[in-house]
Amino acid sequence: MDFRLNDEQELLVKGIRELMARENWDAYFEECDRNSQYPERFVKELADLGIDSILLPEEHGGFDAGLVTIAAAWEELGRLGAPTYVLYQIPGFNTILREGTQEQIDKIMALHGTGKQMWNSAITEPGAGSDVGSLQTTYTRKDGKVILNGHKTFITSGAGVPYLVVMARDSENYDTFTEWFVDMTLPGIKIEKLEKLGLRMDSCCEIYFDGVELEEKDMFGKEGNGFNRVKEEFDFERFLVGCTNYATALCALEDAAKYANQRVQFGETIGRFQLTQEKFCNMAIKVKNMKNMLYETAWKFDNGEMNSGDAAMCKYYCANAAFEVVDDAMQILAGVAIAGDHRIARFWRDLRVDRVSGGSDEMQILTAGRAVLKQYR
Repeated sequence: MDFRLNDEQELLVKGIRELMARENWDAYFEECDRNSQYPERFVKELADLGIDSILLPEEHGGFDAGLVTIAAAWEELGRLGAPTYVLYQIPGFNTILREGTQEQIDKIMALHGTGKQMWNSAITEPGAGSDVGSLQTTYTRKDGKVILNGHKTFITSGAGVPYLVVMARDSENYDTFTEWFVDMTLPGIKIEKLEKLGLRMDSCCEIYFDGVELEEKDMFGKEGNGFNRVKEEFDFERFLVGCTNYATALCALEDAAKYANQRVQFGETIGRFQLTQEKFCNMAIKVKNMKNMLYETAWKFDNGEMNSGDAAMCKYYCANAAFEVVDDAMQILAGVAIAGDHRIARFWRDLRVDRVSGGSDEMQILTAGRAVLKQYR
């Protein structure tokens, strides 16, 4: 593959580099992480650069640029220390355009360019994680209304988004799973924020729906199409997780290398020690493997060839390889990373979460393994 960026992609990367050099963003990210605060000011700056328009069709003011461009943007942002996991909603514009009613589209597109959180899916429940078919949240038609009841858990962005797309099953036909576009200001909704080990710049919530009244026009997509709709979104999300993990690992590698070339022990820099050099050899191999995998997968997506196995492999390999890279970087930085305020500690916490968030390692292995076997039937 040719990894060279085209002129438009180079301009985007240059804009990102200039933005990140404009101020000490690390201090801002540290504050947001400590306070579990969404970095809206930073996301607004990215929106001004057009980051939230990369995948949008041209008729909606976007660039329709594809996943290779997303990968290039995520790579540059991440290697400069930015928490790209807070940008997972950006591709959501396309989902709304494809599945939403005009009213729903208008509500979400009104947030385009603002840097504000927009919407997210609410699927997971206390008794239904990877086993989505065990969902217990229900919708019931009564007196011209649709009544939503249930309990969702571990819902990303639950405290910050104005709208959630909630998957529920028909109380009259338990085999029918449908999604509903829910205004989070409606009566009957209770939100409880959860503490998280990492990924703290976006909320994680328990959400309760107690007799929430909806209307038929609040249906998202087609009735009974809930599973089919989210399958494609899972693939996309898993690719983006892989991109975030790779770029974080790249940042950690560079931070550790700069430190190893400066830190002196026993009369020479620790980068001269063979055990340190072994770490950097293995770290660099993993970083290169991640980049190759992600850019190939992005190319396949842009050419209509990506499948669920590709996305699952990206998430599984990158989440684990990146964690190993960051862990080695912590070992090299030692006390600076563990007892100080270095961003490596934040990376370590974030990456441990990503081995569960967005689909566990175990589910990625199953999905990828089945996809490989399918090729040889």
